[in-house]
Amino acid sequence: MKVILLERIEHLGKMGDIVEVKTGYARNYLLPQKKALRSTKENMAYFEAKKQELALRNADMLTAAEALAETMKEVSLVIVRQASEAGQLYGSVTGRDIHEELKAAGYDVARKNIDLNQPIKNIGIYQVRLALHPDVEQTIQVNIARSQEEAKRALKAAAKQEEKAEAEIAKAAEAVEQAVEVAEAVEQVAEA
Repeated sequence: MKVILLERIEHLGKMGDIVEVKTGYARNYLLPQKKALRSTKENMAYFEAKKQELALRNADMLTAAEALAETMKEVSLVIVRQASEAGQLYGSVTGRDIHEELKAAGYDVARKNIDLNQPIKNIGIYQVRLALHPDVEQTIQVNIARSQEEAKRALKAAAKQEEKAEAEIAKAAEAVEQAVEVAEAVEQVAEA
């Protein structure tokens, strides 16, 4: 089915594009959500008449999403759950749980905007992507632990590990720089 997009949709197209999509996707998602119109002459004329209004609406949505992303730069959630000694959760942490924690922290993020491909089933620190708008995404840190104390220890361990990784990267960059200097010196000797 051919549809006219009324806003930018990730992996599909931008506003005004006429794209071919599966009938079910159009009927069950795009059309009811008012994200697209069927591609007909009447709808094309309607789109052209409303183009400015739609562009303004999309710009407002983008601005709001960018502002929300800016406020969420340093968000780190701690979710306390029961788990086995091996670290496997009794149950799992889903997008709904993350949505509730964000709501409790004062952030208005729709549940559909939480991009969690599969439920979290082990304790640890996870990076969760939030698709606030097709052009705006933000990553938040979700710390799953058995207690608040364990969450703090996990954060300290992660910070130490990150410092160690940064030191290794700096060391590797220095080694590459030295290798380049040696290669240049060999090249100068070869030319002489």
